[in-house]
Formats: sequence, structure tokens, C-alpha cells
Amino acid sequence: MKRVYVNEKWCLGCHLCEYYCAFAGTSESDMARALKGIKINPKIRIEEKDGISFAVSCRHCKTPLCVKGCITGALTITDGVITIDRTRCVSCYTCILSCPFGAVAPSDDGAVQKCELCVNTTSGTPACVKGCPNNAIVFEERG
Repeated sequence: MKRVYVNEKWCLGCHLCEYYCAFAGTSESDMARALKGIKINPKIRIEEKDGISFAVSCRHCKTPLCVKGCITGALTITDGVITIDRTRCVSCYTCILSCPFGAVAPSDDGAVQKCELCVNTTSGTPACVKGCPNNAIVFEERG
């Protein structure tokens, strides 16, 4: 299964992937119009430590602790992609506590959020990958 991978050596820490991620969650056709004047809450985050920038996003684990810990069944696995049924999420945050990578976070509307590989887009490639100016983020299958 294809997943998002980040090459920390190539990451510039520009945070453009965060903006493309936030933009992918809107229905607008213009990024500036969609994100103007709002605080973005992307499903991918760039962290920096000791001069190294790296992305934190869902790794779509084969045995996901977040799915096991979800008390309402809001988190499910479909074709290897962990998705959220926002209508079933009760914001208990058990999934946030169980994710060893810190990839699940509270959303602005009370439910949790995480990368869902832009499964709702028609392009097949996550927005963060398409928006990375240095090709530090890739969407590929690895052994």
C-alpha cells in the first residue's frame, strides 16, 4: 500500500505541506481565498528539532493502536487507510493517547483529525505531496 514518507534531509521546514493539507479540506478553488484570515489546522505538521525538520502525519499502521482504542468505532481501516467517521467520534481522545507517532489530533469541530491520504480527492495523490516544493514528501509503496 502507498503511504506518505518524508525525507528529512530534503525538508526545508517551509510548512507549505500544512497549507496544502488545510486547503485540500476546503471546497474552494483558490488557496489564498480559502485560507485568508483563518488559523489553519492541518492533518500533517512540520516539527523542528536540532535543526532538522520532519513531518508528523498518520502512518496508517498495519496494527493501529488508535483503531483498537476507539470506543465508538469511529476509526476504521478501509483498503489500508485509517479513516474517521466524524459522526461517531465522541471526542474521548483515546486514539490521540494511543497513537505512538502523535499523528491524531483534536479538530476545530470537536472530533479528532488525522491524515486520510486525501482519499476524498480525485487525483489519487495527497495534497501535501503535490505541494512540497522540494519533493521531500513522497507517496509511494515501500517494502
